[in-house]
Amino acid sequence: MKKSLSSILLAALLLLTACGGGQPASPAPTEGGTLRVLCTTYPVYLFTTAVTKGVDGVQVDLLVQGQISCLHDYTLTVNDMKAIEAADVIVMNGVGLEDFMSDALSQSAASVIDCAQGLELLPYEGHEEHDHGAGEEEGEHYDPHIWMAPGNAERMLQTIAEALAVVDPSHLDPYRSNSGTAVKEIQSGIQPDGDALAALPGLITFHDGFQYFAQAFGLELLKAIEEEEGSEASAAEIREIVSLVEEHHIPAIFTEKNGSDATARAIARETGCAVDTLDMIMSGDGDGIQPYIDAMNANLGTILEALQ
Repeated sequence: MKKSLSSILLAALLLLTACGGGQPASPAPTEGGTLRVLCTTYPVYLFTTAVTKGVDGVQVDLLVQGQISCLHDYTLTVNDMKAIEAADVIVMNGVGLEDFMSDALSQSAASVIDCAQGLELLPYEGHEEHDHGAGEEEGEHYDPHIWMAPGNAERMLQTIAEALAVVDPSHLDPYRSNSGTAVKEIQSGIQPDGDALAALPGLITFHDGFQYFAQAFGLELLKAIEEEEGSEASAAEIREIVSLVEEHHIPAIFTEKNGSDATARAIARETGCAVDTLDMIMSGDGDGIQPYIDAMNANLGTILEALQ
């Protein structure tokens, strides 16, 4: 059941009171009348620019840029530190994805918006070796790739809008209006053929970020491996994937567009399956909600074409 808008606003108030260097929620001080909003990742940047579209006096910037597949080993640069220091508001994905900036956040006076607030998180199964999904208690590991489910994206938009309205109450109405418009665009713009998807064999991905995506669209995720430099698939995992491809007659396996495809190519040579590319939406050139919709539809189209 979806929480009411008032519940989201209450969560935003509590969140902003607890974050941002421990300062109570209040209108952010701005220099020259500009509210400086810093987004940690590209998906969060897309959602935030959708919410702030056409709002005067708001500057939205992206922290982590470039062709990035994941943030396991990301290290803040000097320019990153300067951007964090200058921000009035920091919008983050949450669920441990930004653990690399914990120290910087503790020193920041910015209000922090955690987009994972109120979402139902999925546990990482078989991915305990990665630290970026650590929960609050030892032994808990949650998948931080929450934006890969359209329903989660809708809630993230609402969370951003309500939290920004706490910091910048003079623009409450356009934030809410823009959020509502973006939600409707997601709902109307992402309408997959459920019957066609249900008939597909399972997914095998060489990135561990497609769990929410698979659940959202009723796809079976047979195996997900985080394939990156220094963290290649083990011999046992390769044997398992070969067996799965042969057992389930899988015509294609999937890599992430900014990740490594070396192991996938080796498996393809052995089994004869194809290798196709999916997009985690961790990088791009556009802003607003349309690039998100386009990327999700492109992923669905790639999967349907590859597995039918």
